[in-house]
Amino acid sequence: MMAASLLRRDKKSTAAHLKADLKRTDNSSGLRQLQELLDSVLNPERGSDPEALDWCKWLLAGGDGFDEFCRTVRSYDNATLCGLVWTANFVAYRCRTCGISPCMSLCAECFNNGDHTGHDFNMFRSQAGGACDCGDGNVMRESGFCNRHRLKTGENVPSVPRDLLLMSEMVLPRFIITIIQYLRDGYTEPESAADRDLQKVLQQLDPHISFLEELTKMGGAMRTVLTKILTDQQTFKELSMGQEDNVYAKKNYEKYLSALKSSGLVSVEEKGAAGGAGDGTSDAAAGAGALSLLGATATASLDDSSKEEDQDGLQGVGQRKRVKLSSSTKDPSIMDTLKHKCFLEELLFWTIKYEFPQKMVTFLLNMLPDQDYKITFTKTFVQHYAFIMKTLMKSHESDTMSNRIVHISVQLFSNEELARHVTEECQLLDIMVTVLLYMMESCLIKSELQDEENNRHVVVNCGEALLKNNTYWPLVSDFINILSHQSVAKRFLEDHSLLLLWMSFVSFFQGMNLNKRELNEHVEFESQTYYAAFAAELEACAQPMWGLLTHCKVKETQDYTKTVVRYCLETLQMWFDAIGFVDEPSLNQLTFHLPLHRYYAMFLSKGVKCQGLDLDSLLPDQEMLMKIMVHPLQIQASLSEIHSNMWVRNGLQIKGQAMTYVQSHFCNSMIDPDIYLLQVCASRLDPDYFISSVFERFKVVDLLTMASQHQNAVLDSEQERPMLEGALTFLVILCSLRIHLGMSDDEILRAEMVSQLCMNDRTHSSLLDLIPENPNPKSGVVPGSCSFEEMLSGVADFKAPVFEPGGSMQQGMYTPKAEVWEKEFDPIMVILRTVYRRDVQSAMDRYSAFLKQSGVHTGNPWPPYKERTPLHPCYKGLVRLLHCKTLHIVIFTLLYKIWMDHQNMSEHVLCMVLYLIELGLDNQVQDDKVEEEPCIEEHCHDSWFPGTSLLSNLHHVINFVRVRVPETAPEVERKRERERERETPPSTSSESATFGQNLREAQVFSLVAERRRKFQEIINRSNHEASQAVRPKSSASRWLPPGTPPQLVTEILEIRESMLSLLVKLHQKLSAKQNSLSLSWLAEVDPAHHAHGDGLTAIERILAKASARSRHSKRCLQEICGKVCPPIPPKKISPGDKKSMDKEERRQRARERQQKLLAEFASRQKSFMETAMDVESPEADAVMDVSSEESLDSEVLYDCVICGQSGPSTEDRPTGLVVLLQASSVLGHRCRSDMPKRLPTTDEEHIYPEDTCGATHDVRLSLMQRYFKDSSCLQSVSIGWDGGVYVQTCGHTLHIDCHKSYMESLRNDQVLQGISVDKGEFTCPLCRQFANSVLPCRPGRGMETGAWHAPSTKSMSTLVKEVEDLQEQLGIFPIESNLSKEMESVIKDIKNTTQKKYMDYGKNPGSPDNDFLFMYSVARTNLELELVHRGGNLCSGGASAAAKRSCLNQLFHVLAMHMRLYSIDSAYNPWTRLTLSTQSRENEYCDEERPEVPMLFRDVPSLLIIFILTMPQPLRKEHFTCVVKVLYSLQFTQALAALSIRFSREERLAWSNTGAAKKNLPNSDKSWESLLGHMISELTKAKDVYDTNSEETSALSSSVWSPQSIEFRLQQFCLPFLRLSCLLQHHLYGDSLPGCLVEEEFSLLTRCLGLAASVQCSGSMSSAACLEWNISAFDLISQWCSEVVALSDTPSQQSASLLGQDPQWAAPRLLQLPDNYNTIFQYYHRKSCSSCGKTPKDPALCLVCGAFVCLKGHCCKQQGVCECVLHSQHCGAATGIFLLINASVIIIIRGHRFCLWGSVYLDAHGEEDRDLRRGKPLYLCEERYRVLEQQWVAHTFDHINKRWGPHYNGL
Repeated sequence: MMAASLLRRDKKSTAAHLKADLKRTDNSSGLRQLQELLDSVLNPERGSDPEALDWCKWLLAGGDGFDEFCRTVRSYDNATLCGLVWTANFVAYRCRTCGISPCMSLCAECFNNGDHTGHDFNMFRSQAGGACDCGDGNVMRESGFCNRHRLKTGENVPSVPRDLLLMSEMVLPRFIITIIQYLRDGYTEPESAADRDLQKVLQQLDPHISFLEELTKMGGAMRTVLTKILTDQQTFKELSMGQEDNVYAKKNYEKYLSALKSSGLVSVEEKGAAGGAGDGTSDAAAGAGALSLLGATATASLDDSSKEEDQDGLQGVGQRKRVKLSSSTKDPSIMDTLKHKCFLEELLFWTIKYEFPQKMVTFLLNMLPDQDYKITFTKTFVQHYAFIMKTLMKSHESDTMSNRIVHISVQLFSNEELARHVTEECQLLDIMVTVLLYMMESCLIKSELQDEENNRHVVVNCGEALLKNNTYWPLVSDFINILSHQSVAKRFLEDHSLLLLWMSFVSFFQGMNLNKRELNEHVEFESQTYYAAFAAELEACAQPMWGLLTHCKVKETQDYTKTVVRYCLETLQMWFDAIGFVDEPSLNQLTFHLPLHRYYAMFLSKGVKCQGLDLDSLLPDQEMLMKIMVHPLQIQASLSEIHSNMWVRNGLQIKGQAMTYVQSHFCNSMIDPDIYLLQVCASRLDPDYFISSVFERFKVVDLLTMASQHQNAVLDSEQERPMLEGALTFLVILCSLRIHLGMSDDEILRAEMVSQLCMNDRTHSSLLDLIPENPNPKSGVVPGSCSFEEMLSGVADFKAPVFEPGGSMQQGMYTPKAEVWEKEFDPIMVILRTVYRRDVQSAMDRYSAFLKQSGVHTGNPWPPYKERTPLHPCYKGLVRLLHCKTLHIVIFTLLYKIWMDHQNMSEHVLCMVLYLIELGLDNQVQDDKVEEEPCIEEHCHDSWFPGTSLLSNLHHVINFVRVRVPETAPEVERKRERERERETPPSTSSESATFGQNLREAQVFSLVAERRRKFQEIINRSNHEASQAVRPKSSASRWLPPGTPPQLVTEILEIRESMLSLLVKLHQKLSAKQNSLSLSWLAEVDPAHHAHGDGLTAIERILAKASARSRHSKRCLQEICGKVCPPIPPKKISPGDKKSMDKEERRQRARERQQKLLAEFASRQKSFMETAMDVESPEADAVMDVSSEESLDSEVLYDCVICGQSGPSTEDRPTGLVVLLQASSVLGHRCRSDMPKRLPTTDEEHIYPEDTCGATHDVRLSLMQRYFKDSSCLQSVSIGWDGGVYVQTCGHTLHIDCHKSYMESLRNDQVLQGISVDKGEFTCPLCRQFANSVLPCRPGRGMETGAWHAPSTKSMSTLVKEVEDLQEQLGIFPIESNLSKEMESVIKDIKNTTQKKYMDYGKNPGSPDNDFLFMYSVARTNLELELVHRGGNLCSGGASAAAKRSCLNQLFHVLAMHMRLYSIDSAYNPWTRLTLSTQSRENEYCDEERPEVPMLFRDVPSLLIIFILTMPQPLRKEHFTCVVKVLYSLQFTQALAALSIRFSREERLAWSNTGAAKKNLPNSDKSWESLLGHMISELTKAKDVYDTNSEETSALSSSVWSPQSIEFRLQQFCLPFLRLSCLLQHHLYGDSLPGCLVEEEFSLLTRCLGLAASVQCSGSMSSAACLEWNISAFDLISQWCSEVVALSDTPSQQSASLLGQDPQWAAPRLLQLPDNYNTIFQYYHRKSCSSCGKTPKDPALCLVCGAFVCLKGHCCKQQGVCECVLHSQHCGAATGIFLLINASVIIIIRGHRFCLWGSVYLDAHGEEDRDLRRGKPLYLCEERYRVLEQQWVAHTFDHINKRWGPHYNGL
């Protein structure tokens, strides 16, 4: 065979040879060879093998290398789109300014290369994956294209040479069919293999598909070839079936056919089901029929082969669907429905079958930039749409699959051109709606609303997985997406059969998730299905509705609205019939889901507002309106019931539903349309009927009686008040809300914004979230749009984020402007929009705070009354509600009841009643007719009031009222008394009639009867007689339960009041004055003045309005006020009155008592704060300043904060300071320069850790250890720069035995968060500061006083001798006592605080030398840190926060006691070598293996601390000063040496000559010139100390050394030593630290330390003048230099570096961060981890050293410890500060605990963006970063951050 011979040759030449053959015009032999070669290479039976891929690559390249080929093809790329495809979790950008489609997205590269400055963009993490739209003008504006895609590159690309892609066209079809054959082969139906291993098949195919992906990335030229192959039907036919002789291919094809069959494109079983459905009587059968229909017709309609059949199929769908299809007549011969005609179609088929493998999806999407492909693929996708959704419903991984589906569909349907194209050609809309119906039909159940037995309505079952897991969302989101295109939406609205289908779909949700009120016991299982129900209504019903509404904005589209409204009403009517609804809603049932009502409402609103339609033309008859009103009203009443705890037995979930219903994302699709619909009904129905319905629904009819007692059959008495308040509030909302009744969009936005801001100050993002936005993205009022920002700046002031010292980080907030509180605060809107009732209270509290502050009103204000925007003329009828007799009777009754103090009345009731009166006065009915005369007295209401106008009814006096009361009521008693006395009513002119006559006049009031009558009237009025007889229900014939309460009897009350007079009386009652309204009052009143205030103001405002609007009212008012109210019959009111008077007095007293208590409490608190010196205020003065303030001789007394006793600390019962020990590396991170290091954000930048203090000291120590004796080295430096132990205290003391019992009690207390008692952690019992040890206080006086302080007159040499003697004294072992035990244990604590590696620096760890080094280094660390906290110098003097609570004194004593145990061997005592008191012992060096460290190399502060700690305590001050003087001369000499090394050779020569000249002058030992000269000449003897790195140093040195610069350098060199000595002196002797200027610091310190004779003026201080030598300076210097010279074996370079050390360090700083967070994010979030090479899932950055680490990454774990924790131990001795790249927040790790600190990056509105959810640009907040740095340096993380948790090494 030829192929065999080809296979043997090398691939390159074969490919070249074949290509040459195929280029000829007669290429048949080439073709044959190629086919044979491919047959053997791509033989599917061989399995997938890499060899095949390799052959393909060589063949495609046709003899060139594959990479070379790729480059060539790329050069012909003519694509103008980016089209980069990404998968979930990729970070992309969306710019709303540039986007045409809301789904537009850009990859980071295109975004950064485009210009989006000032645009509204955000970064987001892709949920489902996506593709970059750059270059696609259908989706985004061209101005936003990046510079690569802005040019139409297509024009100047040369055309592709034919032979370049020749081989590709030949080889690729074979390659693709091979892939398809694998897929056919590998597929098994889920039933056959339980563990169907689709993943395995896919894994084997991975390289093949990746290869295809690679090809797509070669650019336009290659994509064109692929498109040609994928869509070519001829090739597909030839290859797919397999030729006759190819058995394998045949078998393979059959597999494909069986897969098609089993894909449920109707199977035999289903046919049976459909047949059985007969006439569709049973629900189940009908459902099954509908299912089989979908199998049949939906897919049939997708067939492209014959257009006629297609049309037919569609009609079938439309009509059959409506009648819930009974049987499928057509024989479902569906075999040929999904006929695949090209590779693309079959590839998609298998992609679906395999549930959308990511690689396949990416390949299919990568091809989209090719226009032809895009169109074909979209059509193929639509063809398979029904099949896709069926597969999705069955899938186990529906979440992943949904994401992948949407990943594809969003790319196709966001493009209006394409969407229109497939809607027209492939019936996309019909398919979608049909599939949606099919989906929901799988989970329908019988509705139980209204008539439970005979209900014919079906609803979705919210408990089903389909709804619970939101499986339907890909479909719905596609549907919403295509409806956002105008052309598509118009098609939808024009297609009536589609609209009807859609309405029947919506009706599945009408009445779903029905709640039944539990009346007996609490529900066992609280179902959480309501989440699914609300989500379904919002996503599947409301969002498509908003989508359609956006296209109904102009007059031209009125017909659409009319059609939708007509279908809504039809569907509603069908629904009412199906649930068997007559006129009353069934009791105790509640559903929040009425999407049909809401569709109707929203289209009505839109029609009237935007399309100029007449409302009445869209409304049904009265009867239908009555029905429509019932369910929304039921919801409003139920809301009130839920808040009145009547549904409490249904569990918390019912409250959850009530909250969700009004919550910002739902309210404008739920409660707003409901209220609007009720407003429409109210404006068109009889107002009396409407009002009585409201009170009946709210169950408070029985309460509305004049009688003082009544029975309520449906409510408990504690529920009556909230329900009454609810009913009145609802009426107020109904009459005053204008959202759909005439407000413009801007006014609505403003009102929403004001109401949210009034509840609480809000951040910008929460405001965006809380303001109900039209859910459809194209609606116009988009959050973040300019109107939003302008409006916000109009109503609110921005409060920049502030910091409380307590560390709680504030966000930038918006707070309402003063004029908003004054003019725009609308409590009604607030009530409507609050999810939690407490928010209403919060708004009122803020309102009253504002009034107090501005001095308008100081009392307890009432909600202000707000003027409303005028009503749209269509809705004028709404005003009639306020002018109907029923409402007036209710108002009258309530005013009377409140005045009489009946039970269950409240201030809120009065407030709402007054609000209704005022609304009525402000909205008059415009009637031209004169007030109609009262008609004949047949209706019981009309006898109450003559007319309906509120204004005229206000002053109408009502004399007698007939009430029904229980026999026990006080009214009955009164009547009996009267009868006993036979007393007749006094006969005045007005009451000449007898009592009997009054009976006839007495008014009766029965709401229910009235409502029935009206209902009957309306029904009769409508053209057809009501078929149902109305069930009579009158309040009298109520069924009385057993154990009946007393019988009702009818009584007549004498009232003689009008509403006006009641108002005046209420005013008196509220003001507690007899005649609170004088006659003159009316004259001077001005309603405008009364805008804010309490009930009195409200009443005054109403009376003023009434008298201003009607002369009659004014007259009546004057009469009422004129009669100074006659004494009221005492019986009636005195108990009440007395009660209220007593109440007032009692309240007053209680108030006074409360004030007194509060004052006392405040003073106590203040004194506590003063003692507690709380962390929050480090400036507070410490009362217990341990180091000073005690009287001189007495012992120090300590207060124990546990037992409260005060006393000295004794050996037996020691007292201790509460301290926190922590390891710290802050000092080690200091650098030389003041500028912090920059965080690297490019590959070029790096951070070098070598120059830090810790690193320098480590290098120094190891250098010394190389050449000198170990024990000597360990006394020549300090450690503890990294991992040193820092001790801090809150300043409180306690007895150590008390502390132990306290710890015991903590051990038993399990609730302590984040504190592990086993590690000795606790909180200070007084100030709650975190601590972990107790530092014992030494018994005795606080300070070395008296004699110890006496100024010394002894000569220097005597003192030197005395010091030496003191050092010789041996350390006395302390007697064993409680105190010494405690001191031991503290030392142990200190050692356990840090890690072993930070303690062992010696050759033999644990040796006494090592211990000794560690001890004095602890002292050093604490002194150095205190210096850092004081700002690095002592200029600020004593007033520093750090000093107040310093525990250095106690710490020194503990350390000293411990160190005295190691006596220094006198032979090596550095003191003798410092003072040359004994002669040098150079001969001894011989027997030593290594020399000691020369004096000039030693660290002077370390020596100081060693001397002080090893000499007997207490030390005399003169001895201390002596030590400092001696060490100063050493420090000064070291400074000279360090300087001399920095000179160039010429300078050295010059200076040594100058020095030699001055040497013989008097006082030459106090002049640095002579000393420097001497130094240089001595050191020159040492072999080439000076000649080492002369080039470097000379480069370093400043150009010329002047005497001034040398003097300055010397002072700077000695300052660190002087500062430490001074601090030490301050802590040991209590000397004060005076403050000074920075320039004077040196002279000040030398004076404090007694170095400088006080003769000198402070100004120019010479450093050498402070020297005091006890022997000849020159000899001493020579001696010290000779030690260096003698080091024969030390390389001179090391000596020079040890000599040239510099003791100055800048303050510790965190890294400098870039201003824009994006800089960090873009560089680090893709960066791969240095240790494992992968991109971490949660990358983090150490802000101290810039290390890049994986948070929680298991890849970098070591011994079970994750990388962040590990790094915190290395870098910060268990303190780590990490910035989490993907979240922008900072976490702090402290030991075994961690906490979230917050973010230092804020957006333009001063807010954090945790987890980058909003993705807005973030900028560095300098203040926050300073606070973070401050807390790090001051070691206060533990005190300031409160929320700590254990990290278990998992970070």
